Amino acid sequence: MAERSPRRGMCAAILALEAVVLALTTPVMINLEHVAWRTACVVGLGLCVLCLLVAGLLRFEAAYVAGWVVQAAALGLGFVVPMMFLLGAIFALLWAMAYFLGRKIEDERAAAYAAFAQEQQADR
Repeated sequence: MAERSPRRGMCAAILALEAVVLALTTPVMINLEHVAWRTACVVGLGLCVLCLLVAGLLRFEAAYVAGWVVQAAALGLGFVVPMMFLLGAIFALLWAMAYFLGRKIEDERAAAYAAFAQEQQADR
């Protein structure tokens, strides 16, 4: 049975939650910021779909780069919806924590398995 990646799981969860927030920016852009509805739908729902797509592709290393791009786009959305500066920063921080902490867990797990395998070889 293959081990589940903690980095992949945590990053996917962050992107799924962020997708909800980005989808909810669409009516805010239309009603409060008076952005044209087509533009608001393309930007808000497009970023929402991008989050979900990237979350599904996290088995590939390039998807993590795309995840960083999503974080930059969410922060950039703050120029249209000022509250997104705060929410984008929070999600970027959560993304960074999930990414780096998950990678650290993966590295430590690999080192522990290698040490165990080396110990098993020494016992033979």
